[in-house]
Amino acid sequence: MRLANGFLAAFGAAAWFGLASGADAQETPPVSQCMAIAQALPSSTFARFDPAQAPVVTRAQAAGDPWTVRITYAGHSTYLIDTPAGVRIATDFSGLYGATPTPRVVTMNKAHSSHYTNFPDPAIEHVLRGWNPDGGPADHDVVVDDVYVRNVATDIRSWGGGVEIAGNSIFIFEVAGLCIGHLGHLHHRLDDSHYTAIGRLDIVMVPIDGGLTLDHEGMSEITNRLFSSIVLPMHRFSTPVSTFLARMGPEFVLDYRDEDHFEVSLRSLPKRPTIIVLQGV
Repeated sequence: MRLANGFLAAFGAAAWFGLASGADAQETPPVSQCMAIAQALPSSTFARFDPAQAPVVTRAQAAGDPWTVRITYAGHSTYLIDTPAGVRIATDFSGLYGATPTPRVVTMNKAHSSHYTNFPDPAIEHVLRGWNPDGGPADHDVVVDDVYVRNVATDIRSWGGGVEIAGNSIFIFEVAGLCIGHLGHLHHRLDDSHYTAIGRLDIVMVPIDGGLTLDHEGMSEITNRLFSSIVLPMHRFSTPVSTFLARMGPEFVLDYRDEDHFEVSLRSLPKRPTIIVLQGV
């Protein structure tokens, strides 16, 4: 049974990571705190955290919260996620952004060379490719200290104009009770099976270029359906942010930041879904 209350979810995640450490972590399948409860397709019920149930927390207080996660925009489609236990993750890692200090975990997608590298630093402990070099979909279920990383495979357009099945992955990072998703180089709309596999996303990183990935209509449809508390645009190029925003629902608040990073915890999630545009995006 999924826990909908944020503090219970956080406690459940903490208890699981505490129990599934060392040798046990290799024997016990990871348990997602973010997965959807598929009652009956095409509708899925999500166990969402309601920030209104938690006390109002200022940014300064959030930074002192032991459950706080730091998220930094490094460039292009690379965000850095720093967990409470000190694990650094770099998304869509090519080595151009977020390479110093060396992250412990990197995720990659292969639509373009700016989203992966064939020569990652050997010091990186976990290199998670969003495609399977041996064929078939990539399948990642990795626990590193206080974070659980998993993926949902999607397709990409091939260079010849066709479709490469399972050539991309949406990566999901479950840490401190938060569910953080990175859509990668997404090329198509998602169906109900994708949404069910993704589950609840408190924070989602969304490409908004409108062409090389998915068009704005499709990307805004996905973002509206996920209805995450925080939306982080990426992969913008010269596309005006307003072009993407114009297709978002009126429920979403726009928040431009002067910094390239912010701290967040379950308690400090905004009460209204918020599109945060960090410096550099």
